Amino acid sequence: MNPLLNDFNTAPFSKISNNDYKPAIHKAIEHAKNEIDEIVNNLEAPTFDNTTVALDFTGEKLNRISSIFFNLNSAETNDEIQKIAQEISPWLSEFRNDITLNEKLFQRVKSVYDNGKNLDLTPEQQMLLEKQYKGFARNGANLNENDKIQLREIDAKLSKLSLKFGENVLAETNAFELHLTDIKDLSGLPGSVKEAAKEVAKSKEKEGWVFTLDYPSYIPFLTYADNRELRKKMAIAAGKKAFQDNDFNNEQIVLDIVNLRHQRANLLGYKTHSHFVLEERMAETPETVFKFSNDLLAKAKPAALREFKKLENYAKKLDGIDRLQKWDGAYYSEKLKKEIFDLDQELLKPYFKLENVINGVFEIANRLFDLNFEEILNIDKYHKDVKTYNVTDSENNFIAIFYADFHPRKGKRNGAWMTSYKPQQIKNGINERPHVSIVCNFTKPTETKPSLLTFNEVTTLFHEFGHALHGMLANTTYNSLSGTSVSWDFVELPSQVLENWCYEKEALEIFAKHYKTGEVIPMKYVEKIKESASFHEGMQTLRQLSFGLLDMQWHAQNPSEIKSVKEFENKAFADTKLYPDVLENCMSTAFSHIFQGGYSSGYYSYKWAEVLDADAFEYFLKEGIFNKEIATKFKENILSKGGTEKPMTLYKRFRGQEPKPDALLKRAGLI
Repeated sequence: MNPLLNDFNTAPFSKISNNDYKPAIHKAIEHAKNEIDEIVNNLEAPTFDNTTVALDFTGEKLNRISSIFFNLNSAETNDEIQKIAQEISPWLSEFRNDITLNEKLFQRVKSVYDNGKNLDLTPEQQMLLEKQYKGFARNGANLNENDKIQLREIDAKLSKLSLKFGENVLAETNAFELHLTDIKDLSGLPGSVKEAAKEVAKSKEKEGWVFTLDYPSYIPFLTYADNRELRKKMAIAAGKKAFQDNDFNNEQIVLDIVNLRHQRANLLGYKTHSHFVLEERMAETPETVFKFSNDLLAKAKPAALREFKKLENYAKKLDGIDRLQKWDGAYYSEKLKKEIFDLDQELLKPYFKLENVINGVFEIANRLFDLNFEEILNIDKYHKDVKTYNVTDSENNFIAIFYADFHPRKGKRNGAWMTSYKPQQIKNGINERPHVSIVCNFTKPTETKPSLLTFNEVTTLFHEFGHALHGMLANTTYNSLSGTSVSWDFVELPSQVLENWCYEKEALEIFAKHYKTGEVIPMKYVEKIKESASFHEGMQTLRQLSFGLLDMQWHAQNPSEIKSVKEFENKAFADTKLYPDVLENCMSTAFSHIFQGGYSSGYYSYKWAEVLDADAFEYFLKEGIFNKEIATKFKENILSKGGTEKPMTLYKRFRGQEPKPDALLKRAGLI
């Protein structure tokens, strides 16, 4: 019997074989189609319950099976899974279109929507009704038959292209390695980095040390390696991912994706893909995003240019370097930071043992939101590295299952993300609780040392855990409005706000303890962490804005005339450029956020949410970072509410006012 088609509570990872996915998804699609047919063929007049609610509860089995499959395709993939993904993605996109382009179903949905004013609905029910109607209207329900066929073709192509894009980036990441056998080449690298590289070499049955493009290997190499030529080699290898003359080149894929997105938007009556996407975001229009980004750019650029000039002078004074290159930035920044703040990232790492940081973030969640985490070993997992937890509240009510997967491996894409295996919803009077997961790529423990995190990795863990809290504390009736199902420029608020606790003495004392001695991190380090938090913030802001503006340039205009990805990108970067261009490098061909993830026309949301998070955290700072009253307001108005009301309505209910950018500018040292 196919384990995916049995009823299961937690995902039955160990019982699933790759042969199970296609038949299970095929069957689940059939089942979901039958559920849709029941709604369509209901002889009673359309009502909120028999149409709107019924539709929201369809496809549960399909959603659970496909979430297992696609989560594994990101965290534990192989050639076979990638091949299956290419086959089933068009099925799923076809099925989604079968729903949105189903004329009879749309007429029922529209009938309830048109009668909405006469129904006595709660704000959540109203939101469900609107979201559902727009889901149809914005995805082709009002098109004629020929246009519907064209839309289906575009969607099928897009789903395959974005998968192929991601596969190419992963293949290029895995294809490169820097194999060193001369100890002199390791000059400048901390012991822990060398030890990790030795273990990688050993796992590949090689002598010496191997460095890869996985972040825990790549970032420290660029930050600490004294050998400038080797830094250059690593940086260029990372920068030319999917931009080489081989089978994994993504240039044509990028052009195909942006053109298809543009055609799709036009077909649906929108000027550009950005106009289509932003209609449903807090920002609402491309003009708002450009204005927001350019206002911030005007404030950040003078600071960025000053910081860059200082960094250039420093590199010249230190090593006689005339022109700072991309492979010099992290290296000299780290040295300068160390000099100014007398703060060495390597000195901090012993205070950030992974297990302690995990316990710390759990304790902070307990103090703020009354959550308890208990590791359980009887839940099935997809890899031995994954940790599983039972989450309860102070009255011992079951809140969520939490999975955490922390270390890089061959079948796992770079970066860090939060995802879900089961959404929260209230059905038949039962509050079904969510199963939530975070996936990261932190340095592995070695034979002599546990996994010790850089401060950056600590903030990454807090960030993803903030997303997880948004999922775990969800408390809505309908799964399509639950947890992180909020507008994209609001979704980063819970994750980014939680990062702020990493900088506070009161929080650091909970978990920042030396892994050997148990000594709490010295106060002078805490002060230095805080002081250095806005170090090179001008340059960092410029960098983030450059990514957001590149995304908008790709999607807020007609791309049909673009011939060269590289040329186009250089133009888009013109206002934010600090380093000289590297001929063999291109960012767009590996910009997975916008070409594989869901961030197209949405990358600006990181900065947008920073305004919200700085403003929100200022409220905590004023009242105390563990103030129960403020934490409860945050939990009840933001974390538990999902997308049940407009984001600004929820934010104002929590904060008592609209967010102001002053707190962000102050925190960043830009005013």
